[in-house]
Formats: sequence, C-alpha cells, structure tokens
Amino acid sequence: MTTQKDFKRLVRSRMSKTGESYTSARLQLINQKSGERGRGNGEGNDAGPSAPLPPSPVPDFARLAGMSDAAIKKATGCAWDKWVYVLDKVQAYEWPHGEIAQYIKEKYHTPDWWTQGVTVGYERIKGLRDKGQRRGGGYEATRSKTLPVPVSRLFRAWSDKRTRARWLDVQLTIRTSQKDRSMRITWGDGTAVDLWFEAKGKAKSQVSVTHRKLTGKADAAARKAFWGERLAALARLLTPAKARTAA
Repeated sequence: MTTQKDFKRLVRSRMSKTGESYTSARLQLINQKSGERGRGNGEGNDAGPSAPLPPSPVPDFARLAGMSDAAIKKATGCAWDKWVYVLDKVQAYEWPHGEIAQYIKEKYHTPDWWTQGVTVGYERIKGLRDKGQRRGGGYEATRSKTLPVPVSRLFRAWSDKRTRARWLDVQLTIRTSQKDRSMRITWGDGTAVDLWFEAKGKAKSQVSVTHRKLTGKADAAARKAFWGERLAALARLLTPAKARTAA
C-alpha cells in the first residue's frame, strides 16, 4: 500500500513532468488510482483493461506565467520550460516568494526586474498565485517602458520633483532609492510602488513599475491602465520630437 510520503513523492514527480500545481497533480493521481481500481473490479473499462491512460497535455507555460517565452529567454537566456525544470528540481514550489527570488538571483545572476519576473511567472505556473495577485493574497499591477535616453536621465525624471510633476503630478513619498537602479515609493493612498531602472545602452534605458497593496483585480486593472498612460506621458516628455516623428 502506498504511504502518504510515497504519494507526495509521486505528486511532486508529476508536477515536474507536467507543470501542474500540487493540487492539480494530486487530483489527477487520485483519479488515476480510482480508475485503476475500477478496472480491476470490471468497472469503467469500456476501453479495455489494457488501454493506456491518455497522456497529460503539455502545459502552456508562457500563458500561465503571463509572459512570452521570447521575452523571458531574451532577458535571462532561458525559456519557461527550462526555468520550471531547474526550479522544480530544487522543489522551489515549496519556498516562500523571497527565497525563490534570492535563489534565482544568487545562482543565475539575473537583473533585479527579471529576477522578480521569473519568480512571479514560476509561481503562477505552479498555481501559487493568480495574475495580478501576490503570494500573500494581495494584488499588484506591473508596467514597463523602454525609452531612448540614458538611464541617469530616466532616473532624474522620477527623482527630481519639478521634472516629475510635468508627467506625474500626484502625491507620493520616496522612501528609499539607489541612484539609476531602484526606488521605493509610498503612494498618497498608502499603496506602494517599486521601481527598477536598467541601462540598455548609452542612450537607451528601461523603467519597470510594480504597484502593490491593491484591493483586488479591478483595482489592479485600473492601476495598470493608469501606469500605461503615465509612462506614455513620460516618453513624450523625454523623447525628442524628431525621434517621435521618425518612430
């Protein structure tokens, strides 16, 4: 008879092969076990006692993660199937969010934003969180924008109050910042905004925004739309008119 420990091992083995969450993999194994008992009793065997079980469909990791294989591979060198494989191998699905992110950062030296991108995408794939949802149950909205300006100029557009007011005239408090790298903000309503800045060359850089502590999916969708508009306004401010016309 299979012990509980053995059964958990079977569940984890199936998770690593199919990409299913623990709950889904467990349910599939229970159903499979019930079907085998039924066939042994002469029940539910229309397909014949030797008919093999249909193969599990290959999960669409990119759809579950909410990020394309092309994007994650370009930024990190690995597509989702590889990330799922290496993280499942160390049973990262049992770790808290911060521990997964730290492992990815230290072992694979990923940039800060993409460390979070891999962590969140993996958690979504494993059924540990929904899109827009944090592991603790709260919600967040994310946006990013690449602009044809040096990272120092992009950072100043956020850190300098007068420049910021030209495209983002809202009440906020900058809690901490690392020049040209990151910023932590408390919004006027008590929510939190995390920023990551990344140089893409001498005259090209990217800012990534995560707005946290939101109340639900509707709030997350509204904030995502808001940041789409504000980052477009930032691009109009920083991008020369000639470059906008050429684009």
